[in-house]
Amino acid sequence: MKTITERFFSALEHQLAEISLSGESLIEQYRASIKVSKKAMNKLKSYIASYAFENVAEEVNFFKEIKPKFYSKYIYFINIHNYLLQKPTGGERIQQDYIEMHLTELKTFFDHNRAFYSYYRSGMTQMDEIYYTRGHFDVHAELEDFEEDEQYSTTHDYKLSKIIANEKFQDYLKLELAKIGHEDIMSIGGRKVFPFDHPKWTASPTDAAELLYGLQASCAVNNGQIDIKELVGIWEFVFQMKINEPYHKLYDIAKRQTEMFVFFKRMQDSLWNFIKQKLSKGLPPNKK
Repeated sequence: MKTITERFFSALEHQLAEISLSGESLIEQYRASIKVSKKAMNKLKSYIASYAFENVAEEVNFFKEIKPKFYSKYIYFINIHNYLLQKPTGGERIQQDYIEMHLTELKTFFDHNRAFYSYYRSGMTQMDEIYYTRGHFDVHAELEDFEEDEQYSTTHDYKLSKIIANEKFQDYLKLELAKIGHEDIMSIGGRKVFPFDHPKWTASPTDAAELLYGLQASCAVNNGQIDIKELVGIWEFVFQMKINEPYHKLYDIAKRQTEMFVFFKRMQDSLWNFIKQKLSKGLPPNKK
């Protein structure tokens, strides 16, 4: 099961990357992302319909880890699409009010699901067999967080998908707010979004793409559970620059005839020279 579902998810990520290169408006890109995510979800459901879980642990893993990866993307893209579609025109005050309205709605959602949210965030597992295996549906449960197909849902897998999606949407909104000049009032995880002057990236955009794909592929950020579009968006905000068509730049990197990873090699050589200089002075390389 793991190999097949990973293949489905990898194909979804590839399709989403291609959409980002389409040149369409952001709204159209997110609309297309919703469609391909929906198709991937249906493909996953069809596969599981004819699959028998080997044990409870495998069933828990599917409804806790695998299915929410697909569904949370779908919900997240719907959130962003609707946000952009309904976004009002106007000055900073209007934009700020609109973003804060959405942040308030998200806070209400997290407050309403405080117990399960705490369970999820703390990494507890003692209720996993109840939350993430089928057959535990309670007529008193909240119907909006339960799919009608009891053979393909548990009491909490959809709610978990919403939490994951809403966390990402919340961070997206905070970055949106920071972009309109409110770094001083908004934070993520108790820390300011960007409380200092934006640095300047002095290498090339292709070098930046090489580094970002390297960070994603090596699972150096969020254990690899981050879209390249999110990484690019964060990078573009921090350095106040555009990385146009990052996926196309990846193809350019792959087609290099001599040295494929030019930026990584340059970094390696530069770091090695730095270390040699420090050691030649009898100082540890991490001290000035």
